[in-house]
Amino acid sequence: MRLNISHTTTYRYASPVRYGLQELRLRPRDETTQTVVGWEITVDGGAHELSFDDHYGNRVELVSLTPGATETTITARGEVDTLDTAGVATKHLGHTALWFYLRATERTVVGKGVRRFCDLVRDESDDVNRLHSLSSRIRDDVAYRPGESDVASSAEDAIDAGAGVCQDHAHIFIAAARNLGYSARYVSGYLLLANTVEQDASHAWAEAWIDGLGWVGFDVSNGISPDDRYVRVATGLDYRAAAPIRGVTYGAGEETLEVELQVQAGSGGQQ
Repeated sequence: MRLNISHTTTYRYASPVRYGLQELRLRPRDETTQTVVGWEITVDGGAHELSFDDHYGNRVELVSLTPGATETTITARGEVDTLDTAGVATKHLGHTALWFYLRATERTVVGKGVRRFCDLVRDESDDVNRLHSLSSRIRDDVAYRPGESDVASSAEDAIDAGAGVCQDHAHIFIAAARNLGYSARYVSGYLLLANTVEQDASHAWAEAWIDGLGWVGFDVSNGISPDDRYVRVATGLDYRAAAPIRGVTYGAGEETLEVELQVQAGSGGQQ
C-alpha cells in the first residue's frame, strides 16, 4: 500500500526566541516493512544544522531556531510504500545491543501494576501467545482515553489511572515485556485510520524481540500487530528517545503547540 503523509507542527512563543535547538526524528527509513518513495522536511522560523544517525538507528536532524522568531513551523511530508508482514518488523539494526532493550527507564519502571500483568501471562504456551495475551490484557484494563496522562507519565501512572493513550499502552507493554525477559522498545510513526484523514497526533506502539522472528510489533491501543497501514519512523527505549520533536528554547516565554496530520492511501505501491 502507498501512504501519503503530511505532518505539520507549529510552535508559537509568547516572547521572541533568544536561542533554540530541536532534534527532529521525522524521517522514515527503508526497512523490511516499508520503502520511502519520497520525503522532505521543511522548517519555517529555523535552520537545518546537520543530520546524523543516533545509536538506535534513527535519522536525526538538528534544527536551530531563528533568533527573534515568535513562531516555528516544521513540516514533514512524503510517500511510503508499505507491506503487511504480520507484525514482524525488521532484523536488528543499529549499534545498540539487544540486551540494552532490557533496561528500564523512568517511563517503563516496573511496579506492582506491571508485575500483575506479567503474572497473568507468564504461563502462556509460547512467546507469541504470551505477548499477544499481554497486549490484550493491557487494552482491557487500561482504557484508551485522552487527557489522562502527559509525555512524562510512566507505565505505573497509567495503570493506576486505568486510562491513557497509545504512548501509555506502549510503555506498559514494554515494561512488562522486559520484566518477562524480552528485549522491548518504543516505536513512533503513523497509522492510516478508517474513514478519516485528519489526525491529532502521530501514533505509537511497541516491539518485542522474539527469537526466530526478530522484532515483532504490538499495537495495544488497537489490539493488533502492525500491518501495511503503519509507517515506522523512530524507535527507542521509551517515548523520550523516539519523540518526533524534542529540544530546548530560551527566552521564548510560554509556548503553545499545534499539530496538523494527514495520513491517506495513495496510488501506486503494492495493494
